Amino acid sequence: MSLRNILSLFFCLTLLAGIAAAEETAEKFAPQQENSPVAPPADAVVLLDEKTNLFLSKNGGAIDWPLEEGVLTSTRGEVRSNHLSSRLHFRDADIHVEFMLPEKGTGNSGIHIHGNYELQIINSAGKKKLTQQDMGAVYGFAPPLVDAARKPGEWQVYDIRYRAPRRDADGKITQEGEITAWLNGQKVQEGTKLGEPRSAYHPYRYKSTPYLQEIWKKQLQTSVGPVFLQDHDNTVKFRNVWVRPLDDKSYVVAGLSKEG
Repeated sequence: MSLRNILSLFFCLTLLAGIAAAEETAEKFAPQQENSPVAPPADAVVLLDEKTNLFLSKNGGAIDWPLEEGVLTSTRGEVRSNHLSSRLHFRDADIHVEFMLPEKGTGNSGIHIHGNYELQIINSAGKKKLTQQDMGAVYGFAPPLVDAARKPGEWQVYDIRYRAPRRDADGKITQEGEITAWLNGQKVQEGTKLGEPRSAYHPYRYKSTPYLQEIWKKQLQTSVGPVFLQDHDNTVKFRNVWVRPLDDKSYVVAGLSKEG
C-alpha cells in the first residue's frame, strides 16, 4: 500500500472516530419523569433522601433548613439568601431535583448550578407569555420553551444535563457551557449556551461568604463546583436530589477540605 493510501486510510479512520464521539456526546437526553420520586441510577451520587443529606450552609457548616423524612424546606434563617451548597463538587453532570411550591406566595426559589446558572423555580403555571424569570427558564439567559409548570402543592421534577464552561489559566471562558433541561416531562431548555453569569444575585456575588469565595476561586481554575438550593423568602420543599457526574472530576468536600 502506498504512503498516500495509508495516510488516506488514517484520516478516514480519524474522521469516523470523531463522528462517533460527536454522536455519543450529542446523545438525546430524555429522562423518565412520569412517576416521582424517581429512583437514582446506580452511578448517581445521592445528595438528599430519607437517609442522606449532602448539603452545607453557605458558611460551610451545618444547615439550618428544616429536614423531615428526606424533605428540606427553604428557610430564610438569620439572613436573606440562606442558600444550601452541595458537598459534591462536579464539572459536567446530570442533575435531578424534585420540589414543591407553597400554596401561598410566589414560590420563588431556584437551582443554582455552580452558583452561576439558575434554573428558575416560581409559580408561573398557566402563564402564556413566558420570560427569563418564569419556571423552566435559565434566569437571565433563556425563557422556557414551553409552560411545563404545575400548580403549587404538587411535586415537580427537574432533570438537567449540564456542561460547564471551560476556562483558561486566567479564569476566562474559552468554551461556553450548555444546559438541556426537562421539567415535569417536557423539555424546557435545549442546548442553551452559558457564558459569564449575568445575575447580580447569584451566591458568589450577593451576600456571599468566605467559604463560597474560596469555592469560586477554585472553580475559576477547574470548572468544578457545587449545586445550590436557593432561599428566596419562600418555603419551597425539596426532596430526592441526586447528581450523576459525566466525567472523573467530581469529589465530596467537608467544609473547605476535600474528603478523599
